[in-house]
Amino acid sequence: MIDIFNFQYKHIKKYIYSFISLLTFVLFIIIFLSSFHFYIKKKSGYKLFVEFSDVYGLKEGTKVNFRGIKIGYVKHLNIQMNAVVVLLYINSSNILIPKNSVIEANQVGLFNDVVVSITPLELVNYSDNILINALSKDCLKSPFLCSNFYLKGYRGLNYDDLVRATTRISQRFDDPRFFNLFYLFLQNSFHIADETLFLINNCSSFLYLSVESIKLLLFKYLS
Repeated sequence: MIDIFNFQYKHIKKYIYSFISLLTFVLFIIIFLSSFHFYIKKKSGYKLFVEFSDVYGLKEGTKVNFRGIKIGYVKHLNIQMNAVVVLLYINSSNILIPKNSVIEANQVGLFNDVVVSITPLELVNYSDNILINALSKDCLKSPFLCSNFYLKGYRGLNYDDLVRATTRISQRFDDPRFFNLFYLFLQNSFHIADETLFLINNCSSFLYLSVESIKLLLFKYLS
């Protein structure tokens, strides 16, 4: 009888241990999946469509900077008849970009690397919108850009334009006609200055004679 009781007790104990192990494993899986889902949801990004009039050296993988910090990259470019539509991927939906911002394609660095720069034009109170992200429904009523917004991009700092403008200015200075015109301008300026000094001198002499004449007339009639 005692042997049967011990045998049943061992089996029950074994089942209890197995149940506890299985329950612990299931709880671990639930906690892991919940954490992973929360992590994926937190780290999920969003997309913005930006229209440029030219590609400006942009390509897939080009960095997207917000206040100088990388927040995403160019995912795709679609060349159309009158514009280039660039698909920007922002790494996290918690990165809030004000709607009143300028998006520019700038050349930076020693090798003139092209980046997409996003610069806000006004200050926004982020603390009032702490629960909003770019994928939420409340984002549409917020002062921030939401997922799949279509925006207008502009050409920013471009060293090629700077070099081209400097070259044109230097070519104008190398033109002999420019120096001839500049010489005539200086010559006429000096002539006008001499004539102005001569006129001022004559005016001062006339005023002096007028004052002396008035003094003589006053002295004659008052004496």
